[in-house]
Amino acid sequence: MTANEDQEMELEALQSIYEGDDCFKELTPVSFQFRIGDPDDSKSFLLEVSWPDSYPETAPQITLDGFFNNRLSPDTKKYILSQLAEQVEANLGTAMMYTLFEWAKENKEMLMENHQLVTSAVTLISNSEVINTTSVSKKKEKKEQLSKSQKRKLIGRTDNKGELPRGWNWIDVIKLSKTGGKEEN
Repeated sequence: MTANEDQEMELEALQSIYEGDDCFKELTPVSFQFRIGDPDDSKSFLLEVSWPDSYPETAPQITLDGFFNNRLSPDTKKYILSQLAEQVEANLGTAMMYTLFEWAKENKEMLMENHQLVTSAVTLISNSEVINTTSVSKKKEKKEQLSKSQKRKLIGRTDNKGELPRGWNWIDVIKLSKTGGKEEN
């Protein structure tokens, strides 16, 4: 069999095995995402796997670059990828996606044993831009003030007949809804 035939067969198998499973997502016919663990679990992660043209004879590309994995430390990501690389080497030449996904599910605790939760990555541009959160919550929101030129642009948004676009005055819409669109006698 050619690599493409192997890929087609494995794709069909993955679709039938993971049909209805919200952990598995097929992005393209050669690219997949598989979530290990529950979305609310801090020790869960998302594997992104894509097949090169010569897969399964060559290793698939596995990444942990998804936004879901932002809470993982770089060391944890490296460890997970190194462990998965060992599994890929052991299964090279065969259809391995199901094996990799199930191995990762079974060994999640071992993969995440040194995991330290990354709460957030905040970059401060300067000390003057640091905002006290208690003072922000006490302040009332101000309405945006338009400049004269902005007001002129709003007035100038008429069509070629000199009429404003439909829905520009929501008061008319409210009046229509109260009257049902009928003229009062």
